[in-house]
Amino acid sequence: MTNDKGNPVESVAGRELRTERWFPVPPERVFDGFRNPAQLARWWGPAGFRNTFSRFEFREGGPWEFVMHGPNGVDYPNMSMFRKIVAPTAIVIDHVSSPRFQLNISLQVENGGVRLVWRQIFETAALRDQIARVAKDANEQNLDRLEAELPGRKEGR
Repeated sequence: MTNDKGNPVESVAGRELRTERWFPVPPERVFDGFRNPAQLARWWGPAGFRNTFSRFEFREGGPWEFVMHGPNGVDYPNMSMFRKIVAPTAIVIDHVSSPRFQLNISLQVENGGVRLVWRQIFETAALRDQIARVAKDANEQNLDRLEAELPGRKEGR
């Protein structure tokens, strides 16, 4: 496989970081956690982070610009674009600031709830490996925070 410049591209499997979580709510509730900017700002990011959104246009091609404020006082500017939105089952986000990746969110009805599959696809396997050192735990914390935000959720997992 080659990219648009004719250069070889590594397989997606080697560039992917995947996290999954089952939630005891309908997919629409999880989807709303992404669609509603006030709710998204409360849960996006690892534990201890908060967010300031400057642009959030939840539509295909819409920009999402924000700053993640780390618990250590460091600000992390982010620029993303919503590539694909299929309510209430899929969201694809291109993270266009560094580190570049595509985030694929899939929501699948399962056992009276929904399974969220979170796939980050990086430009290279080396970048994926570098980011995975932090992102594996951070992604779990992110989904912990999402779960706490879900209206009508059952206590526990």
